[in-house]
Amino acid sequence: MTDFLLVAWVSALSEMRRLGWMLGLGKPWSAREKLKLLFAGYNGTRNTGSDVRVQEMLRQVRHVLGADNVDFSVMTQDFERTKGYFEGTRQVHLPDVFPPFLFREVRQNHGVIACEGSMFKSKFANALTTMMIGSLGLASAENKLSVGYGAEAGHMDGLVESMCERYVKDSLVITRNVESQQLLSSLGISTELGTDTAWTFEPHPPEYARKALREAGWDEKTPIMVLCPIHPYVWPVKASIAKYVARATTGAYKDSQYRTVYFFQSGADVERKYGQYISAFAKTTQAFLQRHRVFPILVAMERLDADACRKIAARIPGTPVFTSDDYDMFQLVSILRACSYMVSSRYHGIVTCMPSLVASAGVTMDERIRNLMRERGHQHLLLTVDDPELQPKLLHVMETLIKEAEGVREGIGQTVVRNLKVMARMGTFLEDVVQRRYPDFPIRRGVLSWEDYLPPLSENLLQLMERHDSSPATLAAAH
Repeated sequence: MTDFLLVAWVSALSEMRRLGWMLGLGKPWSAREKLKLLFAGYNGTRNTGSDVRVQEMLRQVRHVLGADNVDFSVMTQDFERTKGYFEGTRQVHLPDVFPPFLFREVRQNHGVIACEGSMFKSKFANALTTMMIGSLGLASAENKLSVGYGAEAGHMDGLVESMCERYVKDSLVITRNVESQQLLSSLGISTELGTDTAWTFEPHPPEYARKALREAGWDEKTPIMVLCPIHPYVWPVKASIAKYVARATTGAYKDSQYRTVYFFQSGADVERKYGQYISAFAKTTQAFLQRHRVFPILVAMERLDADACRKIAARIPGTPVFTSDDYDMFQLVSILRACSYMVSSRYHGIVTCMPSLVASAGVTMDERIRNLMRERGHQHLLLTVDDPELQPKLLHVMETLIKEAEGVREGIGQTVVRNLKVMARMGTFLEDVVQRRYPDFPIRRGVLSWEDYLPPLSENLLQLMERHDSSPATLAAAH
C-alpha cells in the first residue's frame, strides 16, 4: 500500500507539471544562460560505487558540454558523507520523503540526468526506482532534457513497471548492458547501449594504500586477497507506515529499520541464509590461507557491508577491515587497487579495481556482476550468494584466480579499454540529445577522437590503452 501511495503521489506531480507546461507555466532554457542540470542519484550514504559513478559522470558531462556552459547540482542524503566529493557541483539535500523535493528541484533546472546504477529494478527498493522514474518524468513533463546515464534494468513489480513505461517513454536511457537495453526497449523506451561510468575514476596514489596497509599489518611483500562481502538477504527495502508506527510506539522493528519509514527484510529465514553466506566466506578463506601465503583484508564498499566484514573477520583473527564509513572513495579504491586478488559481492568492488588488473571473482545476488563476468569471458569465476555448495565452489574459484591470474588480468585489461571506448560513445549520445533538445546550445566543432569524449585520463589508464587497444582512434563524426 505504501509503494502504491508513493507511486501515485509522484505520478500525480508529473501530470500536474505536464498540464502546467501545456498551459505555458514553464520556463524553457535560454541561450543566454548556463544549462542547469540536476544529477539524480543515491549519494550521501557512503555507497562507494554510487559515489564513484557520479564523480566520473560529472567529470565526463562537464568535459563534453564545456565547463563554462553548464551548472550542475547533485543530490545527497548527507552533506557530511559527501564532503570533498563532486568538485565544482552544488549539492542539494534529498529528504526521505522526496516527492515535494523532486517537484521543486526539477523545476529549477533545465534537465535531469539520472545517475543510479540500479535505476529500474525492484530488487533493492521500489522507492528508489520511483524516485528515478519521477526525476526523469518530471523533466520530460516540461520538455526538458531527460537522460538515464549508465542505467541497469531488471525485474520491476507491476506497479513500478507501468509507471516506468508511462513516464520514461520520452527520456533517453543509456544502459550499461544489452540485457537492460532489451528490457527497457520492450517497454517502448528509447535506449542506447553504454556502460558504467566508474572506469575513469582515479583514487589516491599507490603510496596512500601502501601506508594504510602497512599500518594494518601488511609486510609490503605478501600478495593481498581482498574480500568484499554484503548482506544479500535484507533487500528489498520497503516503506511501511505500519512498521514505522510500531517502531515509534513499541520499539518493534528496531534492527530492521533502514531510516524513517523504510525497513529491511528480516526474520529467522533471513538470518539463517545470511549465516550460511558468512560461514562460506569465512571457512573458504581459512582453508585458502592454509594453502597459500596471502594477506587477507575485508572491505565494506557500503556502510551496510561493515556487519558482514566484521562477522567474517571475527572468524579469521588479525584480518583488517576497511569500511566506507572510515575511508572516503579516493582512499578505499586506492586500497583495493593495491591488492592482487579479489572476491566480491559488490559490483563496483570489481569495477573500481579492474584498471589495476586485480584478478577478481564475483559472488552475486543479482544480474550486475553476472553481466560483467559474461562480458569479461569469466563466467567460471562467478557464483551466486544462495548456491547450496557455495563453500567448496568458492574455494575452487579462489584457486582458479591463483592458477589463471595472468590470463584473467589480460581479459580484465581488454575489458577496461573496451569500456572506456563505450563510455566515450555515451558522451556522443549525450551531446546529440542535448543538441536535439536545445539546438542553440554550443557544442564542440571539428573532427574529434573517441578520447575527446572522456574526462582527462590517468597515466595508468593511458598505459592500459596503449597495451590493449589495437583499433583506430576514431569514434565521433565531424560536427
